[in-house]
Amino acid sequence: MVPAPNIKTILYATDLGENTRPVFRLAVSQARRYDARLLMLHVVEPLGTTGTAIIANYLSGETAEKINRDGAREVLAVMKQRLDTYCQEELASFGLDRTPVTEILVASGNPSEEILEVAKKHQADMIVMGTSTRSFLGSALMGTTARRVSRFSHIPVLLVPNTQK
Repeated sequence: MVPAPNIKTILYATDLGENTRPVFRLAVSQARRYDARLLMLHVVEPLGTTGTAIIANYLSGETAEKINRDGAREVLAVMKQRLDTYCQEELASFGLDRTPVTEILVASGNPSEEILEVAKKHQADMIVMGTSTRSFLGSALMGTTARRVSRFSHIPVLLVPNTQK
C-alpha cells in the first residue's frame, strides 16, 4: 500500500471571483483529510502605470505617492476583512466545529509570483486554487495565474475548475 502524502500546510489562493466557493470547499476538505493547516491568500494587483499616471497628472508627486501608499494599505485591510467574512460564511455552511483556516493572508503584487512566494515562505505542501477558465472558440482555457503557478511550483498544485456552482 502506498503511504498518503505528508501534507501539513495547504495554501488556498483565491481571487474571490464568481464560483470560488466550490474551490474553497475542496481546500477545506483537503485540509481536514490531511489534518493540515489551511492558509487563505488573496493577492491584490498594484495600481498599473495608467492609474498611477492619472493620479500624478492631478496631484503633486508627494501627494500622489501618499495616496497610492495609503490607498494600498486600505485596500489590503478591506480585502483581509472580506476574506475573513467569506471564510466564516463558508465554514458555517459546513457546520464545522473547528476551523481548518489558520491564517488569512493578503499580499500585493503579481498574483502568480506572490502565490509561489507565500507558499515557499510558509512551507506549504500543496496549493489549491481555481482555474478561472474561460471559453475560447468552444474550448476552455486555463487562467494565466493558474497556468503560471502550476508551471513553476515545486509542490503539488490542485487546480479546480471554478465554472461549477
